[in-house]
Amino acid sequence: MTATPATSGTPAVPAQQPWEPALSVRQVLGLERVLAGQPEVVAGAHRLDRPVRWVHVAEAADVGVMLSGGEMVLTTGVLLAGDEDKQGEYIRSLHRAEAAAVVLGLGRAFPAPPDVMRRAADRCGLPMVVLHRPFPFAELTEEVQSRLLRRKFAAVSLSEAVRTELTGLITAGAPVQRLLDEVARHGGCPVVVTNLAHRVLATAGERPAVDDVLRDWERIARQAGAGTADGWIRAELTCRGERWGRLVLCGYRGDRAAGRLLAERAAEALVLHRLLGGGDGRRGAGPGSAGGTWDSPGSWEEQSARSLLTDLVSGAVPARQLLPRARAAGLPVNRRVFVPLVVGTRDTARLDRVLRLLGLPGIVAGLADDRAAVLLSLAPDQDARALTAHFAARLRSAADAAHTVVAAADARADWADVPAGLREAQQVADAVADSPAALELPSVVRLRDVHLRGLVRLLRDDPHVQSFAERELDGLLQGPDGDLLSVLRTYLATGRNKSRTAQLHHVSRPALYRRLEAIQGRLGVDLDDFEQAASVHIALLAHDAQQG
Repeated sequence: MTATPATSGTPAVPAQQPWEPALSVRQVLGLERVLAGQPEVVAGAHRLDRPVRWVHVAEAADVGVMLSGGEMVLTTGVLLAGDEDKQGEYIRSLHRAEAAAVVLGLGRAFPAPPDVMRRAADRCGLPMVVLHRPFPFAELTEEVQSRLLRRKFAAVSLSEAVRTELTGLITAGAPVQRLLDEVARHGGCPVVVTNLAHRVLATAGERPAVDDVLRDWERIARQAGAGTADGWIRAELTCRGERWGRLVLCGYRGDRAAGRLLAERAAEALVLHRLLGGGDGRRGAGPGSAGGTWDSPGSWEEQSARSLLTDLVSGAVPARQLLPRARAAGLPVNRRVFVPLVVGTRDTARLDRVLRLLGLPGIVAGLADDRAAVLLSLAPDQDARALTAHFAARLRSAADAAHTVVAAADARADWADVPAGLREAQQVADAVADSPAALELPSVVRLRDVHLRGLVRLLRDDPHVQSFAERELDGLLQGPDGDLLSVLRTYLATGRNKSRTAQLHHVSRPALYRRLEAIQGRLGVDLDDFEQAASVHIALLAHDAQQG
């Protein structure tokens, strides 16, 4: 076997950083004092990244009984010289004891690396290093032990610092996302929170790294659970004796023991956050935020769905980049057809129950204005319209939901078209909310069902439409009497029915006539002329859509 110089590719140990890995065999061999002994790796060169838990000087042939695993054993081999059986057993006993490596000082006992020990170490995969120059073992033992103790103390200290920091955030009412962001910062890796079925509830860390983790999430998550994924450390989330989720550090590059401490502190903080009700629990709170808390697994799942749907609607993140998050959240995305819906209810739990009852895969999230978004994922051979109608009918079967309206966009066969579909469903829901005939609409409302009102909703952000509305209504918008605008809105919505308008505004017919005359005078129009009335009506619809 070709010997490998220990200095080849062996960097000096860098200055200590928070959560720095524990010393590996390679790092120990890169220490200045060790390099002075001219170390040479003669076996197990592929295992030099094994962690060194301790350094131990031992000459006895049965040294393995004195070890507990992870030790780097230093020896001169003085009691092994001339006895090849003892030499082979010495290496095998180290292997059984799970020693990290063996370092043999060449000298009177062994002027050259003994072949029996080298071959035995090679078979066992045990790193074996020989020192070509005399070397004081006591100095190496002292330096490595002191470094290891400093690192252990630093890990425990930082663990307590993280616990104090996270507890402070909780008592200050910080949202759970802030806690996870801090954990990701300390760990230098993505953090994922899942339920027991491996569905992703929350993530933190740099977005590209998180997306890479989620791309094949279920397979990797199960490998991590089985302990076969390198650098993945998980902690169970348990509350009142019930296990409800997991927190996973994904690809953590530090010392595994330090990573376990960090994961445990993070899990403790999340459980405490849940027990205390989660503060305000808002994720990205602000205009349009539906609020809610993270104090139960169900609300965690809703927050995850809301985050995904919000990112889809906003267009801030390209839809293709959100595919891993959708898949990790449990939404089927391969060879599927997607149906975006907006439902006039804030009861997301009921929507979830109806989806499960009908066996329809989908995600649900609360929106602002007491609405909820639903994204169905159907097989291409399923009848999207029929299933959507069935969903709406089952939803309306409850007595208190008899008038719940489901706004739907046409099914999307391409995931990239889902954001536009969600925005269309929102626009339909807005148009339905403004319609005086909302109760007469079908249970599933689409863009064609809201006619002119729907068109105006689609065009409300167009500068030409905004300018048209301001120009047509300028005479009323500039005036102080807002009641005239309300009368005009009712008059046009009722098909210019004067009797109905007077009745709805609780005024006499003569009083209504005077107000209509005032409106026509300010606007410079004749409301008895169909074209002029239609122009004012469209302007008013555009004005209301912009205000909404």
